[in-house]
Amino acid sequence: MVVAIGFEGSANKLGIGILRDDEILVNLRKTYISPPGEGFLPKETALHHRQNILSLLDEVLKKSRIKTEEIDVVCYTKGPGMGAPLACVAVVARTVAQLWNKPLLGVNHCIGHIEMGRFITGAGNPIVLYVSGGNTQVIAYSRKRYRIFGETIDIAVGNCLDRFARVLKLSNDPSPGYNIECLAKKGSKFLPLPYCVKGMDVSFSGILTYIEERSDKLLKEGYTPEDLCYSLQENVFAMLVETTERALAHVGSNEVLIVGGVGCNLRLQEMMKIMCEERGAKLYATDERFCIDNGLMIAKAGLEMFKSGWKMKWSECGITQRYRTDEVEVTWRND
Repeated sequence: MVVAIGFEGSANKLGIGILRDDEILVNLRKTYISPPGEGFLPKETALHHRQNILSLLDEVLKKSRIKTEEIDVVCYTKGPGMGAPLACVAVVARTVAQLWNKPLLGVNHCIGHIEMGRFITGAGNPIVLYVSGGNTQVIAYSRKRYRIFGETIDIAVGNCLDRFARVLKLSNDPSPGYNIECLAKKGSKFLPLPYCVKGMDVSFSGILTYIEERSDKLLKEGYTPEDLCYSLQENVFAMLVETTERALAHVGSNEVLIVGGVGCNLRLQEMMKIMCEERGAKLYATDERFCIDNGLMIAKAGLEMFKSGWKMKWSECGITQRYRTDEVEVTWRND
């Protein structure tokens, strides 16, 4: 029986979770929420993590009823992510690993999302659509790697939605993407937007610029904020469904798994489910407890790494803002 603790802090979510084999013991999270119309900056986000991480760790240990000597491995997000928040959480993980005399493993954030999604949903070998504020990738597993079939060539879909939320001065509580989703449900008048799929890759920066520059004029012409959110969602999600379907056909898979913060968007899940049903495939998705960045996903990926024999020297346990999904050798899978 292996007990793993995971620390996540690559962006504005600070999370710590503990997993005992396949038993979830605790998964707590604190979110830095910036003022409406503003994004979260590295300095302020790191300050939030520094101010909250020790109290969160204390709460996690109390709720899990796990003694530190029972923990087998300490896991943390090595990257990708924002430098200052990553460094803040990594320092704490390194410190407790040394205090508790436990091995330390740096986990790829994207791999954490994938393994968490597979664990929660029971998906076997799915095509993975990984969508979040900083990442947009279509992924399939092959020969000990998670291979990237397609990705954004500029900004991530979550970043596109978040930045448009700033244009509309929407609240960042609980998240700008969620508030866009709520408004989109009330929209009915569709605005045609640029549709930018390039092979297996997608581009969102031009779409964002197009609707940003015209938003004031469109609002005066009779479009409501709800209509604009609805139009933007429908457009960018259709692009994601198209590229995912192409990967599904190429690989011959019958499973699709959506992971990442944008993955808990019910409209995206609905559109993807329609495509899957038309192809005789099954959609797997989770809710905000596991889609949004959390410590448990880092514990899960780290636990799998640890059980398959992964070891890291202290000199290797740093951080990196650029850490590709396909850089990691997936030693724990044999299919």
